[in-house]
Amino acid sequence: MKTKKYRELQVWQHSMKLTRSVYAITLGFPRDEMFGLISQMRRAAVSIPSNIAEGHGHDSDKSSALYLTPARGSLCELETQLELACDLKMLNAASARTLMESTAEIGRMLNGLLRVLHSSDRVTRQPSHR
Repeated sequence: MKTKKYRELQVWQHSMKLTRSVYAITLGFPRDEMFGLISQMRRAAVSIPSNIAEGHGHDSDKSSALYLTPARGSLCELETQLELACDLKMLNAASARTLMESTAEIGRMLNGLLRVLHSSDRVTRQPSHR
């Protein structure tokens, strides 16, 4: 990967912004959800940039890619929780739509980064001699 610092990755920057938005939006949720949906949503959101950063800290593109898969999984988890929060009337449709647009964009970015990492792995991999 060409970027030296994970903070330079746009996908990390966007996922940090999404995480801050999730924290802000869940402040308005019912207090009895503090250890339920609020906690789950915040953990899923935090997991996205955390996994991106951790993967970027590894020595190889192959190792980095291994951490993007859980980031993508946490993103899907958060999308599910956003939909549930909307269904339960804890989150209004406009806010849910805005957050879902962010998750879709981050998903596209993660998929693109994974494609780049996988293609660079194929290029650098040596053919086996049998």
